[in-house]
Amino acid sequence: MHRSLFTIPVALLLTVTLAGCGQASGQSKNKTLNVTLADEPATADPNKMTDTNSGSVVFQTMEALYTYNKSNKIVPGVATKIVKPTNHGKTYTFNLRKDAKWANGQDVTAQDFVTSLRRMVNPKTKAQYADLLSAFKNYDAIQHSKMSPSKLGVKALSKTKLRIQLTKAVPYFNDLAASKYYPLNTDAVKKYGSKYGTSAAKTMSNGPYKLVGWTGSNSTWHYVKNKHYGNAKNVQINRVKVSVTKDETTAANLFKSGKIQETTVSGQYVRSNGNDKQLQTHLLGRMSLLVFNSKRKATKSENLRQAVSYVIDRQKLVKSVLGDGSKAATSAVPKGDQANPKTGEDMASEVGNLLPHNVTKAKAYWQKYLKETGKSKATLNILTDDSDADKHVGTYIQAVMEKNFKGLTVNITALPHAQHVARDFDQKYDINLIGWSTNWLDADDYLELAAKDNSVNFTHWNDSTYNQMLTSANAKTGLARYKGLMAADKYLMSVKGYVPVYQPSEAKLVSKDVGGLTYSLLNEAQYQYAYWK
Repeated sequence: MHRSLFTIPVALLLTVTLAGCGQASGQSKNKTLNVTLADEPATADPNKMTDTNSGSVVFQTMEALYTYNKSNKIVPGVATKIVKPTNHGKTYTFNLRKDAKWANGQDVTAQDFVTSLRRMVNPKTKAQYADLLSAFKNYDAIQHSKMSPSKLGVKALSKTKLRIQLTKAVPYFNDLAASKYYPLNTDAVKKYGSKYGTSAAKTMSNGPYKLVGWTGSNSTWHYVKNKHYGNAKNVQINRVKVSVTKDETTAANLFKSGKIQETTVSGQYVRSNGNDKQLQTHLLGRMSLLVFNSKRKATKSENLRQAVSYVIDRQKLVKSVLGDGSKAATSAVPKGDQANPKTGEDMASEVGNLLPHNVTKAKAYWQKYLKETGKSKATLNILTDDSDADKHVGTYIQAVMEKNFKGLTVNITALPHAQHVARDFDQKYDINLIGWSTNWLDADDYLELAAKDNSVNFTHWNDSTYNQMLTSANAKTGLARYKGLMAADKYLMSVKGYVPVYQPSEAKLVSKDVGGLTYSLLNEAQYQYAYWK
């Protein structure tokens, strides 16, 4: 998940701020805010989180070196200030807040960051996103077990001073420092080992809320105000109840009955209730895409990828199937993700539509695929989440493929999110509908999904031309890097290394009695800023 972004116009953040401000009374502080999550989280371990639901839990309960204010701007978190790097952008030295505390009252120390980052880079941890540390000194040697994790470019200079050494400047480092570089309570990690983060009882929070009541498999838990949090006095809602609600019709009914105050709803609800003043929509920094298993003979074909891409009418999909404000994908890079550093033009607009709908071409590629495989019939399976949106999208893709591709049967397997993610990494699928959310606005995050040896290149697709283009682009800076990434995007789409489908929009129902919830392209609402009106 990776993404220069500090010059992105504010308008592109598509931030929706609910009207109203005010202070909560003592009585309302004790009133529980009820919210939903679309699926179960897989973990509460920041080192191991790979899915958006786990990310949601960590986002509400942890604080990194930097954090986001209520306007979704990066501000100091555990660090005392936003640091200007030295050594040509390769050395960061942080002073940590002396009032930064864990939920048990212990100080958050520089060693806690060292513990976390060394644990994340250690191959034994099997952190799927260890490559978030790829620019750290000695990362490669450690990942290949040629050097100890203790040699990673991170050091506690004192209890409250931390140094990070990189091998190259990273344009989006501040975003990583705000969304990925979390501390871990050193004592808790020693105590729970590999079981850390598997339940609330085996997790330690340092953010505005602590995680309470999550067993690792249940569908209801709480975020309870962390009284030791440095900004606790400004956290106005003491308790948030989270309920996993996969069916969005059920969620809407719960909202209407007043049992929940914030939830996600489907395109069908949006189409039917567009004038609802409690309905808020915002585009996400996310791409829904299809990946094809390159380890299976039946699905490693470029002809198949081309056929599927051309047969999908993305405009019809987002308007008629989803109808929630989602946008048709035009390339691997979502709208608003990266701007031309010279002109300010959005990359998605600049590259144009590289994913046209053309049934004639789709059928021609399908015939090439059949000839290539030496068969007249084929049966393929599409793996999806069991969420409403994924099931609807999967059904649409199944229908257009079977309608236009002679001899094809398409089956769909819809799984709970955590099980789906496990299948992703185990490569147990033919065609896989996945979503990728970014935490920083840089096209490289999406382009890296197809790079050789990337831990989230689920297909293990490998194209030497593409790898070289991406490596070359990232060796440059400024406009040259931007143009290199744009060229890589165009090449990736010409061979369909993977097939982008749409950029999701999220529709939220938010109670008129609640204020302070702000959404953006990158972040969900932070409950620490919520208040009862």
